[in-house]
Amino acid sequence: MTKNKLLLVDGNSVAFRAFFALHNSLERFKNNNGLHTNAIYAFNNMFENVMAKEEPTHVLVAFDAGKTTFRNAWYDEYKGGRAKTPGEFKEQMPYIRELITGLGVKHYELDNYEADDIIGTLANKVDKELFDVVILTGDRDLTQLATDEIKVDITVKGVSDIESYTPAHIAEKYDGLTPLQIIDMKGLAGDASDNIPGVTKIGEKTAIKLLKQYGSVEGIYEHIDEMKQSKMKENLINDRELAFLSKKLATINIDSPVDIAIDELKYEGKDLEKLIPFYKEMNFKTFLEKLNVVDDTKDMDDILFEVVEQTSPEMFEEHAAFYVETLGDNYHIEDIVGVAWGTKDKIYVSNNDAIFEDEAFQAWLFDEQKTKTVYDAKSTEVLLNRYIGRPKGLVFDVLLAAYLLDTNDTNNDIAGVAEHYGYSDIQSDDAIYGRGAKKGLPEEEEVFFGHLARKVKAIGWLTDKLKEELEAKGQTALFDEMEFPLSKILAEMEITGIRVDALRLNQMKGEFAERLQEIEQRVYDQAGEEFNLNSPKQLGVILFEKMGLPVIKKTKTGYSTAVDVLEQLKAQAPIVEDILTYRQIAKIQSTYVEGLLKMIQADGKIHTRYVQTLTQTGRLSSVDPNLQNIPIRLEEGRKIREAFVPRKENWVIYSSDYSQIELRVLAHISDDEHLKAAFIEGQDIHSSTAMRVFGIEKAEDVTPNMRRQAKAVNFGIVYGISDYGLSQNLGISRKEAQQYIDTYFERYPGVKEYMENVVREAKDKGYVETLYHRRRYLPDINSRNFNVRSFAERTAINSPIQGSAADILKIAMIELTKRLKEEKLEATMLLQVHDELVFEVPEHELEQLDQLVREVMENAVTLHVPLITDSSWGKTWYDAK
Repeated sequence: MTKNKLLLVDGNSVAFRAFFALHNSLERFKNNNGLHTNAIYAFNNMFENVMAKEEPTHVLVAFDAGKTTFRNAWYDEYKGGRAKTPGEFKEQMPYIRELITGLGVKHYELDNYEADDIIGTLANKVDKELFDVVILTGDRDLTQLATDEIKVDITVKGVSDIESYTPAHIAEKYDGLTPLQIIDMKGLAGDASDNIPGVTKIGEKTAIKLLKQYGSVEGIYEHIDEMKQSKMKENLINDRELAFLSKKLATINIDSPVDIAIDELKYEGKDLEKLIPFYKEMNFKTFLEKLNVVDDTKDMDDILFEVVEQTSPEMFEEHAAFYVETLGDNYHIEDIVGVAWGTKDKIYVSNNDAIFEDEAFQAWLFDEQKTKTVYDAKSTEVLLNRYIGRPKGLVFDVLLAAYLLDTNDTNNDIAGVAEHYGYSDIQSDDAIYGRGAKKGLPEEEEVFFGHLARKVKAIGWLTDKLKEELEAKGQTALFDEMEFPLSKILAEMEITGIRVDALRLNQMKGEFAERLQEIEQRVYDQAGEEFNLNSPKQLGVILFEKMGLPVIKKTKTGYSTAVDVLEQLKAQAPIVEDILTYRQIAKIQSTYVEGLLKMIQADGKIHTRYVQTLTQTGRLSSVDPNLQNIPIRLEEGRKIREAFVPRKENWVIYSSDYSQIELRVLAHISDDEHLKAAFIEGQDIHSSTAMRVFGIEKAEDVTPNMRRQAKAVNFGIVYGISDYGLSQNLGISRKEAQQYIDTYFERYPGVKEYMENVVREAKDKGYVETLYHRRRYLPDINSRNFNVRSFAERTAINSPIQGSAADILKIAMIELTKRLKEEKLEATMLLQVHDELVFEVPEHELEQLDQLVREVMENAVTLHVPLITDSSWGKTWYDAK
């Protein structure tokens, strides 16, 4: 018999999480009446995600009835001291209840009780032979309810990141504790978010240690006399009453007087009669589209446009919005299916390729004085170059500007960007063209032409709005002087492409196939039998049952054979090292050798796409194919670069990259005297750090292992590493790792001060900035959840460093492009790979290029420490390293 599934949602907790998931977009999420809608919008997304994942048969959303409950009678300060709830959140709560009703779900609250108590009571009330239970919450208090039939899903970040708590997961996370012992843990350690006091100076780690030994709060006090004298024992004795009170406060009441029957919670689907008007009132056009409903609160027919087969000069103004449409992402191979241009007064659209041959169209397109605002300038340039040549007069890029203003919003669909800024007179591409295999032009041409016209109108509307916001945030120069000029350079690099030797790749394919076969046979010999090496299940049986290796982690389907598990086992059996090598080479074979062969175009080159609007630090990404991820730590991976060659005989590949640029940026930003001195004096930075951290006076006394450890500390500090992270990297205890970190901060006080300052500023402002005012918003920087907040703090530390390093390379790329033209060199910039730039150059220009690249890159900006580059060259990209 198929079991039912009951979904119980902690309404207040999930709504609060939803509010902060889109908090940095608070002022953009408003309906026509000025109501903030960010929490309503994100709550809908969270709810839809969990409904699709769990497919429950019965659903209830429980809410707290008020601020006081029966627990306040026990302890007046329960949940006291909480920050005042933002008015922007409170105003949305009634509408969230209205949304829930429209979604076809009951909501319920009970005077004097919390939502937790309602959920706990219903979760335990249902017949477990008939029901599985899923609880959705943002509050870890509810994990105490987990059983084999009750799963507790905790929202970790945003609207889709969920951590599932089962008894097994709780045992793994809390060192063997059971769900019910979570209550005892809170009795001892307290809970700051609920103002549960706990025992003085006892934190979560100590509480877990005590519970593993004594089982419960009661067990601890039964054996209190046996404990050796210590400050902890003294605190336990003094706070005995608080410990039992805290446990009582933390215990969910699973026998609350809930007067709702399970049958009343049967889910029958959405109540569209209520949901559709609600979505319209909230201006949730995306949700309406998913219901196949056109929002008739907007006049979607008021746009004026003219479909043209050919053009004439009067169709082109001095300034216009311009858009070129394709149906796929890879504009190097996709066909143009339509173009549109115009102003708010008149828009023209066409799907006739012959229009590119029109004299009037070409005159306008190539006229620098006829300025054009576009959506994604780079793709526009590359696409049109394949048809008639690169356009001129592009002056503003809506996509690029929107990305700079909020790097958290990576929705590259023009309708998504428009909606983000309160413009809703356009539907998404998915609504017009469909998705996946069904994607295509709509049957009615009028719908397609109207969509193109609306894109042009949206580009025009967004331009002034985005320019104003760039100015207000001090980011105009970042757009005008860095990102927009760079988009033209990237377009040139993409159009040029890099030549690839297909014969060499095919040769490698054969070599790697032989190597894989050898490793496979060696694994079979050690295992004593043949099996499917690519099957984690079969591999798990061999390693953990037949060979008896220790089980480190289990999954739902059996033993984990993930890389992190195998790394821990490789010292115990040679077979594990072989399996890891096999996997690495197999990935190189499929992803890079075979993958690159498929991407070589008719001109014998690969034309990667640089995504300028993806990362939150400003680094470029490479796709179709990704040339930044070729695994160069492994010799087989490095060999892939042998296939990348210059376009002509007597030319070479030239490579130059910044030496330790992120650490140099850290020295500049932190202004730490010792870190600066090491770079200014040209010391080996890792040896210098080793000397300071390990108290060594002479550089020659630094051992290779000390330097390795210092290197891990240096780069760990840049990424805000924890003692746990460093201990894993170095294979040492957490105590030793923490000692390294503490010593580092003693020796480099400026770095410590920078980290404290940047986190404090991030908490105040909600964002951090690079040296060039690139912003990264951190919606979780003030989260009550320790792990979520800690990640945001580490991000706050790293983003200005990594982002400034990315900015410096971009500045260098812009200046290099200018100088190459001024000096009339044939040398061409081909690739950017993080801190590395790759060129092809005639041999007779090599010396001149080397001098120019060093000069420009090392003087791109002025820091408190020198910038240094490492350069090399050769007949292939492999030889240039």
